[in-house]
Amino acid sequence: MPRDTLTTERIVQAAIELLDDEGLDGLNMRSLAKRLGSAATAVYWHIKTKDDLVRLAGDAIWYEIEQPDLDATDWRTAATLQATGMHTMLTRHPWLGQAFGSHLMHGPGKARHDDLSLAIYEMAGFTAADADRAAATVLTFVLGSALGPAAEVSLKRRLSKNGADAEQLMTDAMTRATETAQHYPRLRARLGTPAASQYAAAPDNTFTFGLHSILDGFETRLTTDHGGRSG
Repeated sequence: MPRDTLTTERIVQAAIELLDDEGLDGLNMRSLAKRLGSAATAVYWHIKTKDDLVRLAGDAIWYEIEQPDLDATDWRTAATLQATGMHTMLTRHPWLGQAFGSHLMHGPGKARHDDLSLAIYEMAGFTAADADRAAATVLTFVLGSALGPAAEVSLKRRLSKNGADAEQLMTDAMTRATETAQHYPRLRARLGTPAASQYAAAPDNTFTFGLHSILDGFETRLTTDHGGRSG
């Protein structure tokens, strides 16, 4: 593909697809160029380094999150919609969590998301400083909730290298973990549950339970703070 038919947008989209398929370790300019039907040198004309490529790809996927209209909804509904959308996005692109720990990630997509997040919690009634804390609390929770699925994808990819059977290796590990859990009464009582039989799994509705608990806590804090000020 001639250089003048490439665009930064097309390269970034192809990079996202490659990252979804191969993870951070599988991203390189040669593989990306092959996917684009181009030469690696043509890609470099648009994006100079792999770090730049990861940053651009990592920022672009924040636009996948549906952003609520704060003029048409209440703060809690908006917070739930935004957090759920972020969780879905992180699960769809499990490499992003890893990228936060290995690349400098920034850009307008993430900034747009963060700005609206602050607006949601200011709308709820938090001061600017507490809105920062509320937004950071939810962000940290969502990132942590998406860690399990992301870790499983990354682990399977690593275990499958050199032709190994990743599923069998994980099954063997779970068998040994089950044997260990037999010695602990509360773990032993839960061995029959679906979450106990899958690596990095969590009980059903764990994300919803955690998010609602956090937002319940925010509402209680807001009620207490406002009541204290009026008393």
